[in-house]
Amino acid sequence: MKKSAFVILIFIGFLSVTINAQETIWLNKDLKKTTKNNALYYKIGKKTEGEVSYFYKNKSIFKKYFLIAGKAEGKYAEYYDSGELKVAGKYKNDVKDGNWKVYYKTGKIKKKGRYNKGDKVGIWKVFYKND
Repeated sequence: MKKSAFVILIFIGFLSVTINAQETIWLNKDLKKTTKNNALYYKIGKKTEGEVSYFYKNKSIFKKYFLIAGKAEGKYAEYYDSGELKVAGKYKNDVKDGNWKVYYKTGKIKKKGRYNKGDKVGIWKVFYKND
């Protein structure tokens, strides 16, 4: 009896590992699927719900955002390969919406403005790098 329970437990363990194991998808500069040798970025799995993260080949985060029913929704963040925040904004129904900021590597704001349903609106301010 104990032996059969152990075999079932091992089978369930292998099954859960198989289900949770996800494919690494290698991506080129246009975020199109490519080979590992030609890739600049990668992502794990093909999510259509929840947080999606892309990574530089050096394993640091490239960008992350949220998907609901396969569409970008909510916070969006993009990073320099050294880890500093590069772009921050929000998506609504798969288009840029609301306030967006672009940063220099130093963390200072490079430009900021507003999107409405994917279109730039109003005045966009540009800040020059003063080193």
